[in-house]
Amino acid sequence: MAIAALFAPSLGWTQTLPSTAGETLSGKSVVLAEAVRGHSAVLIAGFSKDAGTACGDWAKAVRGDQVLAGIAHYQVASLEQAPGFVRGMIKNSMRKGLSAAEQDHFVILTQDEKLWRGYFSVGSDKEPYVVLLDAKGDVLWHGHGLAKDLEPSLSMAAR
Repeated sequence: MAIAALFAPSLGWTQTLPSTAGETLSGKSVVLAEAVRGHSAVLIAGFSKDAGTACGDWAKAVRGDQVLAGIAHYQVASLEQAPGFVRGMIKNSMRKGLSAAEQDHFVILTQDEKLWRGYFSVGSDKEPYVVLLDAKGDVLWHGHGLAKDLEPSLSMAAR
């Protein structure tokens, strides 16, 4: 699977990054398509609480990798399915243990979940999904699963 993920463009990945308004955990408005335009970026997405810890492990791996550390990265979580009255509690829980800088790179989406699931080719809610984008927004690498298993192939793709 990791080998196939290295060749995402040749496998026909032609989806455009959705242009959905969201908010960082620090409260700033952001549209990911605009935030990553013009530079490389790693997007790490989770669509359930089960995937949350694994997404955090990905973010740590990206920050700690010598090649990837210089590339913008964002964690993306969708709360569209969560009732409005509990979203604040969920966000507060997500903030715990994250520095202000890390909160700026953690985007909460409350709409277009179906679009984002399609973009990341989500098969299971229980695992994180990761894409590496070039400055034009083209996908250079995509994968899903644990950082410890896939991060070396992501780092190689970023070189």
